[in-house]
Amino acid sequence: MSVLVIAEHDNASIKGATLNTVTAAAACGGDVHILVAGHNAGAAAQAAAQIAGVAKVIHADAAGLEHGLAENLAAQVLAIASNYSHILFPATAGGKNVAPRVAAKLDVAQISDITKVVSADTFERPIYAGNAIATVQSSDSVKVITVRTTGFDAAAATGGSAAVETAAATADNGKSSFVGSEIAKSDRPELTAAKIIVSGGRALGSSEKFNEVITPLADKLGAAIGASRAAVDAGYAPNDLQVGQTGKIVAPQLYIAAGISGAIQHLAGMKDSKVIVAINKDPEAPIFSVADYGLEADLFTAVPELVKAL
Repeated sequence: MSVLVIAEHDNASIKGATLNTVTAAAACGGDVHILVAGHNAGAAAQAAAQIAGVAKVIHADAAGLEHGLAENLAAQVLAIASNYSHILFPATAGGKNVAPRVAAKLDVAQISDITKVVSADTFERPIYAGNAIATVQSSDSVKVITVRTTGFDAAAATGGSAAVETAAATADNGKSSFVGSEIAKSDRPELTAAKIIVSGGRALGSSEKFNEVITPLADKLGAAIGASRAAVDAGYAPNDLQVGQTGKIVAPQLYIAAGISGAIQHLAGMKDSKVIVAINKDPEAPIFSVADYGLEADLFTAVPELVKAL
């Protein structure tokens, strides 16, 4: 049987999380197919066909699929689900919205947030905020899976030559409608795709200090800005910058944590980073246990000195 990946896209291009999900799908065995469901999304379908390792792209086009509404997208997946042994979604906000609906309709148990494919029916996933790894074996006829993208390398976006097949689009079920979106514009890299992230914690004390200390360092490094949950809850940084179990899971090449103690929920979101640098004046801070480089210093002194040195 073949394996189906549900693409995340903006109707023009494929989002990075899809590439990591393709790598996970390839490990499941069988041909990898990608569903691109959207509206006027021919460019996205062609981009999906270029992904290395993809055997076929299924393109469903309808106005009701333009914004990825969960009810309509789930119905589109279910329309072709019988052809597949595995259906994989990225473990993003969009994937987590659609996958449970598909699993419920198929009457199977969803396997969430996998970080490794052991075999076609066995997978690893973190539990207890990443303190333990569960090995899950499924006997369901169809495996509905969400993939933690930081656990898999991205497939090459070019080099493939998959055929694009048009599928009949399911009708809009009318249960939800797209009203609008307010998207923050930023020149910085998107947090989950950034190669360098500079994060600040509660020790910064205020939103003014957060911007005054963290922003110049991020500017120097061309980095994305992150924040701990404590900093977000205190209003120092907006919600979409939160890194952690209840925020965004990241794995950049370099993660700099300034004034972050290292609560377990924060570590769960960044400990897969390639190099971790921690700046904290508390020598007992848990962040030092996962850091590759630790600086025991006052961040209000150390970070400006680092900016000056750069």
